[in-house]
Amino acid sequence: MPFNPLQKQNPRPLCLSRTLVAAGVATSVAAVGLTLGAAADSGAGTGTGTGTGTGTGSEETRSLEQLYAEAKAEGGKLVVYAGGDWKDQQDETKEAFEKRFPGIKVEMVVDYSKYHDARIDNQLATGTLVPDVVQLQTLQDFPRWKKEGALLAYKPAGFGKVYDRFKDKEGAWVATDVLAFGAAYNKDLVGKNAPRSVKEFADARWKGKIASAYPNDDDATLFLYSQYVQRFGWNWLAGMAKNTEFLRGSDSAGNQMTTGKKAIGLGGWVAPDAGKDPAAETVGMLPDTNDPFVAWGQREAILKEAKHPAAAKLFLNWQLSKERQTSDGWSVRTDVAPPAGLKRAWQYKNANVDAFPAFMRDRAAAERLRQQMTVYIGEVRGAPTPGRLGPHPGR
Repeated sequence: MPFNPLQKQNPRPLCLSRTLVAAGVATSVAAVGLTLGAAADSGAGTGTGTGTGTGTGSEETRSLEQLYAEAKAEGGKLVVYAGGDWKDQQDETKEAFEKRFPGIKVEMVVDYSKYHDARIDNQLATGTLVPDVVQLQTLQDFPRWKKEGALLAYKPAGFGKVYDRFKDKEGAWVATDVLAFGAAYNKDLVGKNAPRSVKEFADARWKGKIASAYPNDDDATLFLYSQYVQRFGWNWLAGMAKNTEFLRGSDSAGNQMTTGKKAIGLGGWVAPDAGKDPAAETVGMLPDTNDPFVAWGQREAILKEAKHPAAAKLFLNWQLSKERQTSDGWSVRTDVAPPAGLKRAWQYKNANVDAFPAFMRDRAAAERLRQQMTVYIGEVRGAPTPGRLGPHPGR
């Protein structure tokens, strides 16, 4: 799957069990004091067309080889700002793209999405734009950038097969990856007393055995915790926080768990596989439960002022191609089957595929919740895991 941090990466992501995602429960954040925005993004919906890919109503018809030739003629360079948690998180994507298209060099700059979006806003304001392509978790930025005229309207080949809520109907942005956050445990460390629900994490027996990403540092983790609080209450959070080491980076909890330092990892990457694999060292949270999790389409767009638009178009077409979308993870395409034994990500109510974008749009409510979480777990500590990149990385 394109741009998938869950594949061929170290540390290993948390694993999501099939029994977890098979349990559907409608969720709401009203009980924790949030007022969400509209049910869907303005512009989200179906986009179709069969033209040359030069207008908002047409889908790209040129082959990857034709686009490749244009990218080489342009100069053979591409800069991508990708949301993520560690510097080499996108190495597999870079290597695969450069192997598939020799002579095209791609610079993958990984940082927290909340820093990349601020960086892009600053670059646009100062006329110093660096990236050609952006791919971020900050879903709320894309409709704003579209309204401001910062995004190139473009529909890659396969756009019409992308799930409706994972694309802008005019082609300003499209999701190229389905990502998910949840919880998992190291089965060797929990032994026969494996927890059956996240609710149990407040029990004294788990003291010192849980690692979690800071919910007040990452919006997807914040949303996930909002679902837990809605389900289990603030007293649950108070008890759970006493048992937990909070870390920066959504990969950090999984790393602590897979290396045997903690029994449980919470609030980070999960993959829709290995839930019942007897050879797997980690088990997705949690078998036979209705606990919520969060899945979303990671949005991607070409900036209108991109210096390498031909390479950017090649990149998006490659990412949405079946050769990249067919994997053991969820696809954004409706014509690519989900992993064996699973439904599509958007078919699970407890995945909150529609609720999460609404949460991201209501920044005032999200900030209120963030501060409430801070009262319970403390301020975020530590340096950002990708490092400090400054205002113009990749230049």
